[in-house]
Amino acid sequence: MNLPWHDIDVALEDAEPVTLYGRVTRVGGLLVEGRLPNARLGMLCSLRIRGGKERAPEQLIPAEVVALQEGRVSLMPLSAVPGLTVGSPIEPGDVDPSVGVSNRMVGRVFDGWGRTIDGGRPVRAVQRYPLQPPPLNPLSRGLVERPLSVGVRAIDTLLTCGEGQRLVIMAGAGVGKSTLLGMMARNTDADVTVVALIGERSREVKKFVESDLGPRGLARSVVVSSTSNTSVALRIRAALTAFTVAEFFRDEGKRVLLLMDSLTRVCMAQRELGLAIGEPPTTRGYPPSAFAIIPQLLERAGPGTRGGSITCFCTALLESDDLGDPIGDAIRAVTDGHIVLSRALAEQTHFPAIDVLASASRVMSDVVGEEQRSSAAQVKRVLADLRQAEELVTFGAYNQGDNPRFDRALQLRTSFRDHLTQTPDVEVDGGESWAGLSDLAAAIRAAEASASRGTG
Repeated sequence: MNLPWHDIDVALEDAEPVTLYGRVTRVGGLLVEGRLPNARLGMLCSLRIRGGKERAPEQLIPAEVVALQEGRVSLMPLSAVPGLTVGSPIEPGDVDPSVGVSNRMVGRVFDGWGRTIDGGRPVRAVQRYPLQPPPLNPLSRGLVERPLSVGVRAIDTLLTCGEGQRLVIMAGAGVGKSTLLGMMARNTDADVTVVALIGERSREVKKFVESDLGPRGLARSVVVSSTSNTSVALRIRAALTAFTVAEFFRDEGKRVLLLMDSLTRVCMAQRELGLAIGEPPTTRGYPPSAFAIIPQLLERAGPGTRGGSITCFCTALLESDDLGDPIGDAIRAVTDGHIVLSRALAEQTHFPAIDVLASASRVMSDVVGEEQRSSAAQVKRVLADLRQAEELVTFGAYNQGDNPRFDRALQLRTSFRDHLTQTPDVEVDGGESWAGLSDLAAAIRAAEASASRGTG
């Protein structure tokens, strides 16, 4: 019997949708394989696991679709899956993953899901932002044309950072990356700081929040953490969550400082995921997706289209302090500058252990005036002379008076060290840092003038 069209419409409105479940067909290694109708890459699903005992509650384990092949799906669980068996139901979830964001997130610590882990009350999200938004039109974004002080003299004066710049801090283990990031979070001129701690040990996360960041730094920061014992997919999700939170504050018109420790561990997590789904290993065992995730993340930083900006400092953990490390090299190629931390300087109790001559800020000339550029260039030239002179002195190959330039550099050694070192508890604003650089440049000119009069 044929029904009128309006009756069909009413029947469709009253009909309850039916959820099409999938089934697990294989469990092995990091992945769960199965069949799931209408699956999409990146979709979040739930693995239903029956309780171990009679009448035990059913568990729902979140998992992400990471590969599709010939009617099969590969899922990466975002937590442990004890009790999962072949035939367990797969419930489809969000097609476009998102995270709740709110101004109330400032001062709190979250996991990769955007849930609070600091023991405080949950934060009620005002709205949701996608974890992987479409790229912004590059011609609609602003330019990096204003400096942003991070409260570290060596960076503010000789490696000046601009609002919206992306820099990588390159160093081996134990050279002071986390302490340096804590200094930036406490002393920066940015409106909000977002800190992403990816793949760190639990002890280091607690130490960073309570000691390196401290109450003053936490009061203006949002911390997103996923420790090394969490699943590979959750570590990657935590990195995406941190960028998403930063984008929310950027769209509010705020200057955001995003600190990620470390991007290398995000790439390592992507390596585990890529190898698990069958990607071929390339450079040093890294599959192509481990390198592809670097620009996918870093291109989300920079000036926005509504006046705000995201200035990003990410760390690269170098194997054996090798600056040619493939991941570090790939990150450096995408960023707008790099800061190298030297183990040799750290062993001399020179903190922060920034090797100024091996570091570079590619936008410094765009964000500072001519006088500041000239002073910085003058200081770097004498710093290069000082390094050469110290090497010769160490080997007993230099005597005072052999080279006037080296004599001047050695004479100013203490002044250089005073300017380039800074204990973590010392707060220095941008104006004070530039005043110190001007004094150092004036001392160099005075030493050069004195040498000229002596020669004449």
